[in-house]
Amino acid sequence: MTAQSKSVSTGRRGRRPGTNQTRQAILDAARARFAADGFTATTIRRVAADAEVDASLVMQFFRSKDELFAAVMSVPAEALTRFSSAFKGTDAHLGERVVRAFLEVWEVESSSSKPLMAMLRGAIVNDQANDQLREFLQERLLVDNIALRAVDDPTLRAGIVSSMLVGLIVGRGIVGVAPLTEAERETLIALVGPAVQSVLVPVPVVTDDDVDDAPETPGT
Repeated sequence: MTAQSKSVSTGRRGRRPGTNQTRQAILDAARARFAADGFTATTIRRVAADAEVDASLVMQFFRSKDELFAAVMSVPAEALTRFSSAFKGTDAHLGERVVRAFLEVWEVESSSSKPLMAMLRGAIVNDQANDQLREFLQERLLVDNIALRAVDDPTLRAGIVSSMLVGLIVGRGIVGVAPLTEAERETLIALVGPAVQSVLVPVPVVTDDDVDDAPETPGT
């Protein structure tokens, strides 16, 4: 092989040399895209184009945009799945399940708590990180899960719940409000759970007309 042909061969574009390098290239491209466009506007196709790979290859490494974002932020996909699992089941004690899952993901599991706290601290001082965190919390963790329960105004409810939960974490883990830092986790779940429950599972309002229209009980 001549020096010239060797140079051409070396410079020819083709498949990336290894799985690890390909995965890292996708992560690098996704990190830049999420930072520039935020979670909602970022697409698998745009990430693939930035990484110079096919979109199907991105999906081979990361089954969804959610998992790709989790990998970029070093948040295990299992932690996100656990939070979503809190919405499964009956309405009974839903608020407590959601608060418990949120606190466990944010405080208990070091693999998720460290990057999440770093993301939250960054959001306090950086508008772009703030937008990213808000979109991620509402679109990924709350809006979709709340919408599945067929309630009115899922986006508004997601905003209220995310504000309550993030406020709890800020007071407990960043500001260091003494009563919050000293409280047992189960105590907080018992206190905050009903408030979250009231937002996620609104109680029907009984009017006088409803009472008048109710069937009479025999003997009354």
